[in-house]
Amino acid sequence: MKTIAEIRQEIENKKTRSAWDKGVKEYALELLEDMENERKLARETDMAVYPATLEAELLNGAMNWKQFSWGGCSLVYDVQIAKRLCNASELKKTRNGERQPNANEQWLDVQTRALHQAENMIYACIHSIVINPA
Repeated sequence: MKTIAEIRQEIENKKTRSAWDKGVKEYALELLEDMENERKLARETDMAVYPATLEAELLNGAMNWKQFSWGGCSLVYDVQIAKRLCNASELKKTRNGERQPNANEQWLDVQTRALHQAENMIYACIHSIVINPA
């Protein structure tokens, strides 16, 4: 099994090119930090990450990523979300998040997609060790 620290290290070492990918990476690191802090508060010594319980542990009581995002468990201000996930031209187009990202979504919906991709990034790190042991 892979530990939180090993997953964090692998994610930190991932190369990202786009603002979106950098933002997703930042969400993944925050989710891992929150998971680690919760375990420390519960005085758990096992820092291994298990795929079967990963999503529930990352969601920390929320039913899904939409509830997590809209429930205030991550960034809550449109400007913060936009700055994390957008490149300079997108920020200009949305006036740094003051305007909605598109006709079908609000910024919290965009964050929901990014959080789901962050979860997938964490899963990919777990499975890379299982498939290719070090």
